[in-house]
Amino acid sequence: MTAVIIAGFLIEIPRIPILLESARNLFWHVPMWMTMSVMFFASLVYSIRYLAGGDPIHDRKAEALTRTGIWFGICGLLTGSLWARFTWGAWWTFAEPKMNLAALAMLIYAAYLVLRSAVDDPTQKARLSAVYNVFAATTLPFLLYVIPRQLPSLHPGADGNPAFSEITAPELRYIFYPAVLGFIGLAIWIANLHYRHATLAADR
Repeated sequence: MTAVIIAGFLIEIPRIPILLESARNLFWHVPMWMTMSVMFFASLVYSIRYLAGGDPIHDRKAEALTRTGIWFGICGLLTGSLWARFTWGAWWTFAEPKMNLAALAMLIYAAYLVLRSAVDDPTQKARLSAVYNVFAATTLPFLLYVIPRQLPSLHPGADGNPAFSEITAPELRYIFYPAVLGFIGLAIWIANLHYRHATLAADR
């Protein structure tokens, strides 16, 4: 077991079979994806609000949230690849649908930024970006959750593999949930910086 101190209390973290010490990546990899999902959902809300009212502030907020979500998605891919190296023996495997579909989701959202850079007119850029963002958001649940669960997968919770809630001890939640909240808070701060930068650039 590994002992950690949280808020002055000594908590023993059990060693999980197969994952062993690499299980600590649970506190990084999974919160990255959850934070990304929150950012993309918030971005979708602002894109819909832009389409409803045409306020450029909503477009800038949608862009800032999307940029931040992409960074956390990339971090999710990197930490997932690192985890795969130690548990599956390879940095990347094309036989694992969740990894490949997650990479596809990142490419779809990267195309959002490419679309914005390809259009000069601010109004047209905002309108096209908002419509595309709605499309991208509708693909995310299918690429990350629905389709992978229908295919053979090495990921926990898929193809009969036990989910993390079944193989991890309750003590891990004392670290996991604060990590999720902490990364979401960090993402909100980063998105706010992106938004403020875009606002300053638009006011020049």
